[in-house]
Amino acid sequence: MKSLFFIRHAKSSWAEPYLSDHERPLNTRGRRDAPLMAQRLLSTKISPDGLMVSSAKRAKKTAKYFRDAFSIDKDQVLIQDELYHASPKTIERAIRQLPDKWSTVLIFGHNPGFTDVANALKNDQYIGNVPTCGIVGATIDVKKWKDFELEKARRTAFLYPKQVT
Repeated sequence: MKSLFFIRHAKSSWAEPYLSDHERPLNTRGRRDAPLMAQRLLSTKISPDGLMVSSAKRAKKTAKYFRDAFSIDKDQVLIQDELYHASPKTIERAIRQLPDKWSTVLIFGHNPGFTDVANALKNDQYIGNVPTCGIVGATIDVKKWKDFELEKARRTAFLYPKQVT
């Protein structure tokens, strides 16, 4: 059994309009919500083996809050350029490259891809939007990540900041 948690980056800042989209930092709300949601996920008693993170600044900063909350070493973090505004198929390909020794992984990225991923998973309810710092959990009964398919994984959780603030 493999478990994934797709975590959309926390709210980003537009205070410096000259910055490229890739370089935008978190804003005040993002810096508040990311540690809050990290603690919320920590309270579920999951134990992530590693993180896979978009190379965008806001995704890396969001991931750092979760890495700190779960006490995950830096060497258990994979920064992936291809996760920056990735489609579900690109996300699926990246997942298939994960180390098989990892059973539970936190993946940090962006919309619209993460909302599309949430709805590609087996589920009972359509999600119109995964909000900033929203978390979508999924499980799949495979031993190797190379066998991962979005449509065969089951959505197990949908958490977002307004549920806990």
